[in-house]
Amino acid sequence: MISNQTIRTSIEELAAITKVDLCVMDLAGEVVVSTTEKDFLDPSIINSFSNSPVDSQVIGDVHLFKILDDGMPAYVLLARGDSEHAYMVGKIGVSQLQSLIVAYKERFDRNNFFQNLLLDNMLLIDVYNRARKLKIEVNAQRVIILVETRNAQDNTAQELLGSMFAAPSGDFVTAVDENSVILIKTLGKGQGYADVDKIATTIVDMMNTEAMLNVRVSYGTIVEELKDLSKSFKEAKMALEVGRIFYAEKRVNAYNTLGIGRLIYQLPESLCRIFIDEIFGDKEIPDDLDEETLNTINKFFDNNLNVSETSRQLFVHRNTLVYRIEKLEKSSGLDVRKFDDALTFKIALMVISYMKYLEKDK
Repeated sequence: MISNQTIRTSIEELAAITKVDLCVMDLAGEVVVSTTEKDFLDPSIINSFSNSPVDSQVIGDVHLFKILDDGMPAYVLLARGDSEHAYMVGKIGVSQLQSLIVAYKERFDRNNFFQNLLLDNMLLIDVYNRARKLKIEVNAQRVIILVETRNAQDNTAQELLGSMFAAPSGDFVTAVDENSVILIKTLGKGQGYADVDKIATTIVDMMNTEAMLNVRVSYGTIVEELKDLSKSFKEAKMALEVGRIFYAEKRVNAYNTLGIGRLIYQLPESLCRIFIDEIFGDKEIPDDLDEETLNTINKFFDNNLNVSETSRQLFVHRNTLVYRIEKLEKSSGLDVRKFDDALTFKIALMVISYMKYLEKDK
């Protein structure tokens, strides 16, 4: 249902322009919004009018109008004045409020439709039937972009996202839980993953600059049919989780670029433990290493195992870097200067991060 604040804004603007006192009451005669402190009519008169077959009535200098919702009275609008001017203002007010009710109902219905669609709460036949009624195109390129917010009580992210992506362009913003906002993005002809990534990056930047929100964004694969949006939504959720575990430094994560992180995420915990025990046995596991050594190894990996470039970027002597690598080899049994050992060590780091995530989630 339309909010009282929306009714107030509409009525007060109309009254300010026309200089006619207006009042909106519910069917029980309670005042919802009034532009004057003066009483209009007794509540019993309002109740009697709302149950009558007529749509408008004049009692003294007060014009009464029914505001309908699907043909049924929802509110009563009163306009005070003994002239045709007050009558015309009342009719304009009714038309405006009824249009707002329709718009808000359509928005609510679309919101409800997309939420149930994403959560797989609809039969396929219902998807197509409701899409047709809501005038939503079935065959169009769409992708789910998921925006995770830290403050569950803050609606700023959804409001800002709604202002950035308007419904007329085929985009829609909704939410299925308290911690994230969903953008159902309709893509134009020729748009692909590069464009989606730019959009996701823009969202991160806008949330940070406009609302000072530190958000994480993920997106699923591009789908061609409306019914497949739930698949893209599940992929976006996985990308968000995998990114949080393995790629914490990235603010945008795409399902189609998760790589080995997606593979590890789907492994059972028991298999992960067997892998770690097999690689390290009773030796020191990477989780026990000091931060300096871990930072050194990560920078070494970033530079494709290039000792000279890594030492230059870390501002350390080449021999110092070699010493740290050899120290790691003694403690873990892996020489990260060798490709096979480096690969094993990198995977082990990711598996350990995943195991820590599972422990924290218990």
